[in-house]
Amino acid sequence: MLRIAVPNKGSLAESAAEVLREAGYRQRTDLRDLVLLDPENGVEFYYLRPRDIAVYVGSGDLEAGITGRDLLIDSGAVAQEVLELDFGGSTFRFAAGKEHDWSLPDIAGKRVATAYPGLVADYLAKAGIVATVVRLDGAVESSVRLGVADVIADVVSTGNTLRQAGLKTFGEPILTSEAVLIQRSGVASPAGLEILIRRLQGVVTARRYVLLDYDVPESILHQACAITPGLESPTISPLEKEEWVAVRAMVLRSDTNRVMDELWALGARGILVTDIHACRL
Repeated sequence: MLRIAVPNKGSLAESAAEVLREAGYRQRTDLRDLVLLDPENGVEFYYLRPRDIAVYVGSGDLEAGITGRDLLIDSGAVAQEVLELDFGGSTFRFAAGKEHDWSLPDIAGKRVATAYPGLVADYLAKAGIVATVVRLDGAVESSVRLGVADVIADVVSTGNTLRQAGLKTFGEPILTSEAVLIQRSGVASPAGLEILIRRLQGVVTARRYVLLDYDVPESILHQACAITPGLESPTISPLEKEEWVAVRAMVLRSDTNRVMDELWALGARGILVTDIHACRL
């Protein structure tokens, strides 16, 4: 039985449960449940705090888990990322008072407040910067104003919270994070994990891509295929209409409308877009 750690609450938990359902796995209906058996797929799910998941997987007590890349690095656990899951994205940045123009070397000798001390300490060590990392569990952006720290390292989305606290970001992002599937480092993949990876990869791909079908004259087929090369190559089928063919290709969902505009301008017609619910590539 493959044992998998899953976030037990928050948006990360909701997205993980949705992806696992789409991959064909049972998920709990009562949020108070901490363990769920899925005997049909040979999987046992454990619902844990996202911060603890990498520790359990790294210790070998559980074979795999879903957590954030940031939490994996911060934990220092003996675990590795095996698959990006394309949800739960976040960006970590340094920020300090607006009255100075800060750069990375200016952090040397300063106090850096963060809820991710392991991640920040690792980043500073690799950059050759010696600073004091102050661990806080919340309200990190208030630490400079309250005199606890000189700089903060925190998740930044719009930056509104930082501006309200009189702070501004500086330097390159410390980390761009997202939800990832992890397993223990240095060990062979346990039975069932490869199936889980293939299923989750199928869901991620299906979410990123759509199927695009269109008809095009053979005279411009080469140009059309350059617009829609697909993952390997497009599928070409003859039409009853002479000198016309039907083309099918996978296209990034985010590029759909641009590609349709380009195909129409080229001379393609009957352009159709279809969602992909599952795939194996």
